[in-house]
This record gives sequence, structure tokens and C-alpha cells, in this order.
Amino acid sequence: MRVAVIRFPGSNCDQDALYGLRDNVGLASEYVWHEEDSLAGFDAAFLPGGFAYGDYLRCGAIASRSPVMAEVRRFAAEGRPVLGVCNGFQVLCEAGILPGALLPNEDRMFVCDAVWLRAVNRKSPWTQGADRILRIPVAHGEGRYFAEDATIARLFEEDRVAFLYCGPEGQSGDEFNPNGSVRHIAGILSEQGNVLGMMPHPERATRHILGSRDGLQVLSSLADASLWPSPRLAASTAGRAI
Repeated sequence: MRVAVIRFPGSNCDQDALYGLRDNVGLASEYVWHEEDSLAGFDAAFLPGGFAYGDYLRCGAIASRSPVMAEVRRFAAEGRPVLGVCNGFQVLCEAGILPGALLPNEDRMFVCDAVWLRAVNRKSPWTQGADRILRIPVAHGEGRYFAEDATIARLFEEDRVAFLYCGPEGQSGDEFNPNGSVRHIAGILSEQGNVLGMMPHPERATRHILGSRDGLQVLSSLADASLWPSPRLAASTAGRAI
């Protein structure tokens, strides 16, 4: 597995992503500038956090039109693994690869803290090895997930909600929701399950010295090639709706 870490002007978690993948998971990973129009030779894509294009217009709006996003869209359609974290999640939503939008936090304050997550879907490639409760940091000002009622209902019905904000014992409550996300949603999956968008930062939770190693339970999914389609199988799924 060779992972492309996409860099946009304003990315600031790209080094965390590269370090986590390469040094903590042991995956060959390289930076790819957003102006590139090919991801040839790569098997997966990681869209890191930050403030792409200074968050002008809307968070991720300009980045979603970058040349490299055509390739990210192709990866998604082929069933290849794509992970968007924080700003990367915003970019995936703006690009229409994932549904919904990330709005300003309910209290209009930037939040930087460790939060508890409940793995709702533990059958997708991204989550099947995850513990039920994870502790992972967040750092965002526009992380409030929102979508129309029909979309939210569909996400739950199709088991595409990957993570919910919760308490340390997995309990639900507004007091555990750092941004006011609808129904406490912290991460969602595409229809095929190969694209994961999440606001918390698994790449910042890869060693005990960082306060948690729970992020490895997400990133390590990339190291298991058996979870993802071979190029032959990927070609056969090209064009499927995500």
C-alpha cells in the first residue's frame, strides 16, 4: 500500500499524516501537491487537516476544485481507500464525494481538545478493527456536521455513520458533542465504505506520548491490503455510485 498525502495551500496536518502513516504504521507515503493531475503509483489517498486556501468562501470549497481532486474522485469510485480528516473531510463534502457539509461550531468557538468517539459501524474496512470507544483529539472551528433529514436517515439506515461523539463510557449527550454536529456525528462513510470522512484527528493519536494510540486503529486499516480491492477488482467497480 502506497499512500498519497495531498497537500493544499494552507494544509498544516500533512506532516502529522505522513509521520503517522510512515513511522507509526509502516506505510510508504509521499506528499502530493494539489496541482498534480495524476496519482499513478499510489493505492490510497489521505486528505489532511488544515486551512486549505485560508478557508475562503467555505472550508474546503476552493480545494475541492483542485486538479488532484479528479484523481481522488476516481480513487473513490474505484473502491480505493480515501481518508479525509478535519479539513480533508470538508474537502470531500465540498467535492460531493461525501454527503452533507461542515458548518461553524455551534458556539462559534474554535475547539481543541481530546474527545471520545463511539465506533458505530465496526464492519467497514476503516472500522472493523476499532474498539467500541476511542479517544482522539479534535481541532476545528467549522466541524458541525449537517445534512438534510433524509440524508441523515439514510446514513443511519445504511450503516454509514462511522463514529459518534460520546462520553467515556459510550454514553450519548450534548455535553460530549464538541461542535453541535447533528445527532453527534463525527465521521461518515461512502456507500462502498472505502471513503471515510471524520473531524477528529487519528494521525495525532498514534503514540502514548501523544495521549492516545487509538488513532492507529483507523490508520492501520490502510496496511491491510486484504481490505481493499486489487487493481483488477477496482477497475471492475469503476463508475459505481459512492
